[in-house]
Amino acid sequence: MALNNTYEARLVQQETAVGAGVQVLLLALLGTAIGMGPAGWLTGLAFAIATWAVLSRALHRTRPRSFGPANRVTLGRAILVGGVTALVADSFESSPPVTLLVGLTAVALILDGVDGKVARRTGTSTALGARFDMEVDAFLILVLSVYVSTQLGPWVLLIGGMRYAFVAAAKAAPWLNAPLPHSMARKTVAAMQGICLLLAGADLLPHLANLGVVLLALGSLVWSFGRDVAWLWRNARNTRTAVPVLEVPAEASMETSETSVEGIEMLELAVR
Repeated sequence: MALNNTYEARLVQQETAVGAGVQVLLLALLGTAIGMGPAGWLTGLAFAIATWAVLSRALHRTRPRSFGPANRVTLGRAILVGGVTALVADSFESSPPVTLLVGLTAVALILDGVDGKVARRTGTSTALGARFDMEVDAFLILVLSVYVSTQLGPWVLLIGGMRYAFVAAAKAAPWLNAPLPHSMARKTVAAMQGICLLLAGADLLPHLANLGVVLLALGSLVWSFGRDVAWLWRNARNTRTAVPVLEVPAEASMETSETSVEGIEMLELAVR
């Protein structure tokens, strides 16, 4: 059994290596098509190496029996995000075709609704897959906010940086790590960010319209995070103020019950 698990683990690791190879191939195609400069190449390669290293480490810890079809879809999205990242980095040196950047981003956003459905239909939903999907989404939003910030101003970076600021805050305030209840509003706001930033980045609308779209995205994100933080704070307070209730066994004798009650009163006084 141990040998079989080791063999399957190697197959899983091979899939991540293939993903890194496909990422390099995509960068080569982009470089040939637009003459991508050093900034785009280095950023794209750094993204590919970092994705392979982090994903390989996570797989080594969880040791799944297979990589899974849903994770393959997410890995494909990550490859597209790597291409978008390279194009955005290259945009600081030259002007890459906007249609190419918009096309890669649009496909990545469309596939965002696919990997979850595949996981549910195939019964392969895992905590690792959900985290992988979330991290790819968050990084794409960060990259798009960097790109749009060159057009509308550095304040747009608040959209991409808010989730990372929340993670950093949770290091100092562990109560922020508590699980949140399911919320369709939270999912809708998260999906809006990519669509709004893509629309603004495509530069199809007048400047004021692009500004309004991005402000709408930022406002909804602030509301969503604010609501979640408020819920987590109330949950933490309720947890801290909860007093354990000690019950007296019903079948105990009168003498034992009186002794138990006295003991409980002493414990309650000590807690208070």
